[in-house]
Amino acid sequence: MSKVTAAITGVSGYVPDYILTNKELETMVDTNDEWIMSRTGIKERHILKGEGLGTSYIGVKAVNELLRKTNTKPEEIELLICATTTPDMQFPATANLITAEVGAVNAFGYDLQAACSGFMYALATGAKFIESGRYKKVVVVGADKMSSIINYEDRATCIIFGDGGGAVLLEPNTEGLGLQDEILKSDGTGAQFLHQKAGGSRKPASIETVQAKEHFVYQEGQAVFKFAVKGMADVAAEVMERNNLTSDDIAWLVPHQANKRIIEATANRCGVSSDKVMLNIHKYGNTTNGTIPLCLWEYENQLKKGDNLIIAAFGGGFTWGAIYLKWAYDPK
Repeated sequence: MSKVTAAITGVSGYVPDYILTNKELETMVDTNDEWIMSRTGIKERHILKGEGLGTSYIGVKAVNELLRKTNTKPEEIELLICATTTPDMQFPATANLITAEVGAVNAFGYDLQAACSGFMYALATGAKFIESGRYKKVVVVGADKMSSIINYEDRATCIIFGDGGGAVLLEPNTEGLGLQDEILKSDGTGAQFLHQKAGGSRKPASIETVQAKEHFVYQEGQAVFKFAVKGMADVAAEVMERNNLTSDDIAWLVPHQANKRIIEATANRCGVSSDKVMLNIHKYGNTTNGTIPLCLWEYENQLKKGDNLIIAAFGGGFTWGAIYLKWAYDPK
């Protein structure tokens, strides 16, 4: 009997209509287009506007498009994992809200939180449910409304993040395609450099925490940059070495879109040329859990069956890792 692997059989993405440009940010904080571009590579980012719209709205848009593209009925979905750092509420899980909205009445679901590495963690987790033989159709969503936890008076963070997300369908494969290997890591000592101070059980919301603006992203940029460059680059190279892959074997590097300089460092460490690196940070900024599915969505028509992909990410906490994936279908 052939070994069962978990293959991506469809991908979708969604970004809100409103575009926040660097030019507009110049009117909000002390910054300019040249400064932002030279340090991050970001030109613009999409922001979700509208009363009562949360991350589940992005997820629903992405999943509905995924179901349409793959000709999948919502009731066929057995499991939906939503990787997000900005859930609609503490509970219920955003995954549950998405399944209800799209009509996935036979699916159970839960959220997975690993900051910017969350989608990669969720992809590896969803794959195990397929590989076990228990489930045949698993949807993995990566989505965030980062604008909900960004202080637009803090020029260090407000230039970086945007809203958006995507979804993939995982199904069994016996041709040796799909997820081949993963290396996932975490180090909680990095929490001091990138976190949200208040809103959790350690420091519940109060008038004081709101007035102190402790419900926004806090980041020590230099420390995070240093850890991210080493973490993402090393683990991407490690998964290649473990699977006897050279840069010539790699069709695409799919890096988390946090900072263009981090992406370039990872590509250099892996020996992958810039024409084989998925890049859309200039259009969307850092959408946290949305970056990797948005890359796959945008580059889908350039992917060919059997292509070797290396997915790499780094997130607050710290979390990081890499996945070796063989693409399962030709452009549709």
